[in-house]
Amino acid sequence: MSQDHVPATAGTFQRLIEDIYFERDAARGVPGTLLWFVEEVGELVRAIRRRERNNLEEEFGDVYAWLATLASLHGIDLEAIGRKKYGNGCPRCAAVPCTCPHPVAK
Repeated sequence: MSQDHVPATAGTFQRLIEDIYFERDAARGVPGTLLWFVEEVGELVRAIRRRERNNLEEEFGDVYAWLATLASLHGIDLEAIGRKKYGNGCPRCAAVPCTCPHPVAK
């Protein structure tokens, strides 16, 4: 797929992942798909910790795709829940950027 056809929104990305993988992912089921997602999160964590800049895009992409798959298997629209939860700013203080007090880093 060329860069010109890459989806621009979470909703179009989720639908693209459904078009490509949903039948296979549904057959695997949530438990198996969740294991793949967790594995990809682990690979992302490793790339971040090792400061593997050249690997970050691939790992973020993999995590994003598996997250979209899990949401689809549960009938959740990522774009809609993003708007619902964060559409008016921070869910706690409603500010953009957030003005909630945050804990001191350990």
